[in-house]
Amino acid sequence: MSLSPSSSPASDALVAHFAAKLQYETDPSDVHAGQEQGARFALVDSRGETAWAQGRIVGALHMPTAEIARRAPLEIPAGLPVVTYCWGPGCNGATRAALEFAKLGYQVKEMIGGFEYWAREGYPVENDHGRVTRAPDPLTAPVDAVGCAC
Repeated sequence: MSLSPSSSPASDALVAHFAAKLQYETDPSDVHAGQEQGARFALVDSRGETAWAQGRIVGALHMPTAEIARRAPLEIPAGLPVVTYCWGPGCNGATRAALEFAKLGYQVKEMIGGFEYWAREGYPVENDHGRVTRAPDPLTAPVDAVGCAC
């Protein structure tokens, strides 16, 4: 792999690539900030029933990927932005869910890091028994600061 400076066409391609990622992906920090600011969007957990019962993001809607085509038009208003998540970075379930929403015409973003990084960063989590409080993991979130400043 060469890390030498790119020519202009390659640089243009890189800019387009990373701009597209930001257009179609978000992360737990930005989703949480949106929730705190009262942004209107549907946060969709695309995992199965057992995973949902084990733990989920507070305020999320449970809609397994296989049910999106049938349920989304009935439960999520057209024009409402959607954010999908699944287990974590080792799972492409949120990508599959985002694809299903895109096929239906929704503005959709995938939350990279998924439930794993949401929970590891100490954001609100609940399970079938109520709220679960977790301290931020210092390997994934700043412990003594509001944000990572990235």
